[in-house]
Amino acid sequence: MADIQSTGKQQKNVSADAEAVVIDQQRWEWSQLWKKEDWWAIWLGFLLIVVGMIIFLPRPPAGMSEALTKADTTLQAEDARAPFRTVEWHKANDTKGSLRATNEPYAKAIAQWLQMPGRWSSNIGESLYLSEEAAARRRANAEPAYKAAQEATKAALVSAEAAQALAAAALFRDDQLNTDAEKSIGNWRKLREKERGSLRANATVQAYNKIPYLVGLFVMIGLFFTIGILFMNIDTAKFWKGFWFLFVIAVLAMIIGNQETMRKYGFGDVLWAIVLGMLISNTVGTPNFIKDGLQTEYFIKTGLVLLGAEILFSKIVAIGIPGVFVAWVVTPIVLVATYAFGQRVLKMESKTLNITVSADMCVCGVSAAIATASACRAKKEELTIAVGMSMLFTAIMMVALPTFIVSIGMHPVLGGAWIGGTIDSTGAVVAAGAFLGETGMFVAATIKMIQNVMIGVIAFGVAVYWCARVDCAPGQMVSKMEIWYRFPKFVLGFIGASVFISILYSAMGSAGDVMLEHGFIRGLTRNAREWFFALAFASIGLSSNFRELSKHFKGGKPVILYVCGQSLNLVLTLAMAYIMFFLVFPGITASL
Repeated sequence: MADIQSTGKQQKNVSADAEAVVIDQQRWEWSQLWKKEDWWAIWLGFLLIVVGMIIFLPRPPAGMSEALTKADTTLQAEDARAPFRTVEWHKANDTKGSLRATNEPYAKAIAQWLQMPGRWSSNIGESLYLSEEAAARRRANAEPAYKAAQEATKAALVSAEAAQALAAAALFRDDQLNTDAEKSIGNWRKLREKERGSLRANATVQAYNKIPYLVGLFVMIGLFFTIGILFMNIDTAKFWKGFWFLFVIAVLAMIIGNQETMRKYGFGDVLWAIVLGMLISNTVGTPNFIKDGLQTEYFIKTGLVLLGAEILFSKIVAIGIPGVFVAWVVTPIVLVATYAFGQRVLKMESKTLNITVSADMCVCGVSAAIATASACRAKKEELTIAVGMSMLFTAIMMVALPTFIVSIGMHPVLGGAWIGGTIDSTGAVVAAGAFLGETGMFVAATIKMIQNVMIGVIAFGVAVYWCARVDCAPGQMVSKMEIWYRFPKFVLGFIGASVFISILYSAMGSAGDVMLEHGFIRGLTRNAREWFFALAFASIGLSSNFRELSKHFKGGKPVILYVCGQSLNLVLTLAMAYIMFFLVFPGITASL
């Protein structure tokens, strides 16, 4: 009897211990809400979004509602009147496009504090300071070309109106006249875009001194991230000692990335932030005093939450099912095929490097690589390799791909879909799509936006697969909580921001574009995101070691993986885009 009682007590004790472990785990998990950078990325990202909404939404441009109503009425009337987008349609659309909350004085003041180093050609000092005399010289040098572009645009508009008048006289029933009018209008639009580009920027440039604003921005960003630092058991004083050095590296990276030749070929600040950081870490070595300031995941995850606010579902719907097929069907096929190729053919030792490079290449470059690396717990060196190759190949493709498309006369919708589904960086996609005209650029940017939605899906899928097949013992059951622990929580913020802003955007109608996308997103959160990314990649560079990186490049396997995977991506994306836009849904293509 005594033995039975003793056994019973032991069982009760075991049960009590197990219950205590469960309670401890629950308490531990709740504590992550204020102790881990994933959650602070969400809290700070949404804090910035809410602050932006409080500042921007109550202050619309004067006469916005009336101007939008008039423009929408004209657009509807012109859509019903002609089988193509008329001059009047474009003028009304231009009116809507000119209504931007970012043009308001308060928004310009905010932009001034978030500004990055300026563009420069041969004088690096002009990135931070431009005197009145230098600004006047730049305006004088640009004015002849700008005026010539203005005159060419005016002449093209006259020709477009004349061609449209002939088509209208035939009641838009003459296919040849309609084609001539549409071609003439397209020429006017191309010349107008040229006029509004760098020519206008140089012809209207004003003197500036960015240094005081950069000092103020350093303080503001540092205080912003200190909110989370206070709760994450990181020494605040040590964080600030490293943060000032990190901020300087980010500024230098932006200065180099804004050099005209660097911008032209896509070698932006993200790449230079990594390069400068690696030069320091692999030569003189990363000083110990800055290491507490290298909060890579904290910076980058906050930036990714803000990126979610830029993905609007209404833009996805605008391009329809073809865009969804191009982005959401091809992407997982290429991801799985590339990962399998790396494991079975290339025999890559590091599975985490394999999946990170695969996601980087087939989804959307840097952002997907970060989310995937977090889900599979890849090493920082492996993330550096994936990002570095992404930036290099993006620079090549953003020039080579649109050049090839234009040279063979590919349809702009097909070319835009091809660019959007294969070039990694969103900025590079827009730049490459611009070579194809307004339609090509719109399709390319929208396809990339649709593809960006896959970031969360891919991160979740990788977390589940890594728990079930890679890190867990054969035959072992994987608990739901284990998947939850592995899942990168900041992705919830990324998805939440996208859903929240998309719903708000749709509810606001035409005003959503003015007050959201061209309001607090472009006026606040996007600029902040770019700064956070620059800080994150400078941190990655300063934390990277060439010796560690070299081990992963044995036999050039990562490069082979990227090239082969991107080749498959190019073929499948082009095939899917042609099938969906020209065989299955030609009506959608005709309406773009």
